[in-house]
Amino acid sequence: MEITPSKLVFHELVGLHVTVVEATNPTLKDISGKMVDETKNMIIIQTNEGIEKMIQKNGTSFVFQIPAHLSGKHAERYVKVNGNLLLSQPENRTKNIRKIHMR
Repeated sequence: MEITPSKLVFHELVGLHVTVVEATNPTLKDISGKMVDETKNMIIIQTNEGIEKMIQKNGTSFVFQIPAHLSGKHAERYVKVNGNLLLSQPENRTKNIRKIHMR
């Protein structure tokens, strides 16, 4: 399924490259790597050094990289997401896209 910027928050995010661009905790800014897991309140990013960092969603903005083969475009896309939009259990958030399509 194609991932569009407007529907990104309804898709599975694990496996995408992500960068922290704004955070209430300034030490978290600019952490980037592969998103390896997600809970209701946290995103776990594996950095290029192989270290897993737990980042709170609340009060944090992320930039997700959507690879070309998932975006339906010829080039990768970058989407900035307010972490507050991701605050829910991932399995419940991904179910919500079905509700939008049914309307």
